[in-house]
Amino acid sequence: MSRRGRWMAGACASTAAVVLLATGGAPAPAPHGVSGGGPGKGVAVGAYLHYGSPGVDRMQGLSHWLGGTDLRAGHTYLPGDTWTNIEGAPDSLHTWARWRKERSDRLFVLNVPMLDRNEADVPDARVAELLRAGAEGAYDHHFRRLAGRLVSLGLQDTVIVLGWEMNGFNYTHRCKPDPESWKRYWRNIVSSMRSVRGQRFRFDFAPNRGPDAVAWTKCYPGDDVVDIVGMDSYDQPPGESFEEQVTQPYGLQQHVDFARAHGKRISYPEWGLFRNGDNAEYMRDMLAWIADHKPLYHSITDYCPHGVW
Repeated sequence: MSRRGRWMAGACASTAAVVLLATGGAPAPAPHGVSGGGPGKGVAVGAYLHYGSPGVDRMQGLSHWLGGTDLRAGHTYLPGDTWTNIEGAPDSLHTWARWRKERSDRLFVLNVPMLDRNEADVPDARVAELLRAGAEGAYDHHFRRLAGRLVSLGLQDTVIVLGWEMNGFNYTHRCKPDPESWKRYWRNIVSSMRSVRGQRFRFDFAPNRGPDAVAWTKCYPGDDVVDIVGMDSYDQPPGESFEEQVTQPYGLQQHVDFARAHGKRISYPEWGLFRNGDNAEYMRDMLAWIADHKPLYHSITDYCPHGVW
């Protein structure tokens, strides 16, 4: 989903979402996907509430609204408009750093664009040129600067969701125009960020669920440069039912199987209600899926017209 959409939806976990996130979707004990506690005590749960400092401020209110659910995953995005912002210029990173350092069991998740003008409708031919330049190392310095800034802020263990939804049609950092260059470019970025002293970053490869502009498996850059295999999945087509979302090509089951085959943890950086409204059945099914498959973290991001909360 675009960052413009995320601003609109800054906070509509419907009545169904509220009850199910707080209770785990059933009278039984809450599933692992909504538990809190320290490392090893459950999946880290979060919600996207705003890309900047208001996102931090709203987490306490959302936790209270959900009956005390422990939001251990803080999730935000770097703007992809300019290289300066991709290098970590936004002041809100200071606020996120303070939140992260308040507790040792918290997880900071940061979506990082791979190219500037990331939502500018850049044509495929130009995207292919930019990916080739990235594969040749033209932009490595921007990511070294980002890594240095994160380390300096005490965010050296950030989960980096790099080039998210790369299998789609929209972002400039999309994979389809040149998958081989895209993969080499990802490898350069990871190598550049890992070269910074003190870093302990984990890199999350997170496509859209299902068939899209290109099969996301064609974009996978290699086990040595991926730590987590994520997936963004909303209650929308492709897949009219949750069962179809699980079984479709490049769907939820293939995601789990692919990660297992590659020895990786899974994540759901974005999931929630979108085109099908207040769908309690979807919420129950997705929370049960999370409980069964125990991702490292998940972050609900609702797209009803009036937003989460």
